[in-house]
Amino acid sequence: MGSEASRNGRRGLLVDYGGVLTTSLFDSFRTFCDLEGLEPETIGRRFREDRECRELLIGLETGKLPEDEFEPQFAARLGVPAADLIDRLFAGSRPEESMVIAVRRARAAGIRTGLISNSWGTRRYDRDEIAELFDGWVISGEVGIRKPAPEMYRMGAEAIGVEPEECVYVDDLPFNLTPAAELGMATIHHVVAEQTIAELESLLGVSLT
Repeated sequence: MGSEASRNGRRGLLVDYGGVLTTSLFDSFRTFCDLEGLEPETIGRRFREDRECRELLIGLETGKLPEDEFEPQFAARLGVPAADLIDRLFAGSRPEESMVIAVRRARAAGIRTGLISNSWGTRRYDRDEIAELFDGWVISGEVGIRKPAPEMYRMGAEAIGVEPEECVYVDDLPFNLTPAAELGMATIHHVVAEQTIAELESLLGVSLT
């Protein structure tokens, strides 16, 4: 299978974390809103339309705003309690096991694998699992920049020792795919695991199921 991957020209797999290796974060946010008596799309809308909320998110994801400062400020904007806010926002998400298995199998087949993730606090990653799944990783809160900054994708390719044009990048947010494509990466908009895995098998030339 390694020769197939080489013929297809894609030797690297780079993936997002939340919403790709986990179930939809937006579904989790909607569950949170339901529990807190908010409109279902409140979280996503605040980050898109409320400048102050967006600045809070950018500060959190780049590591400039600690969790214990983000939570009370964002909670005040939402009108909800601040205690354990991030944990409550993510409580409805769980690992997307088929995607985790696919990444593990890709690496076992000789594909170089990497993580490119915008973080909501770097302590929330299972470091043992990351080391098992990936040859390299770029986490926004550790490097001080966030997707969709093109440098995130360049750093991801460099972390796994593969040229960008030899990589496939997977993300659940379409606007995060554009810079990767501009660097020559093949891109997959992740919606359903089965479809993503089928596309990966075609691009990488390996079996992931």
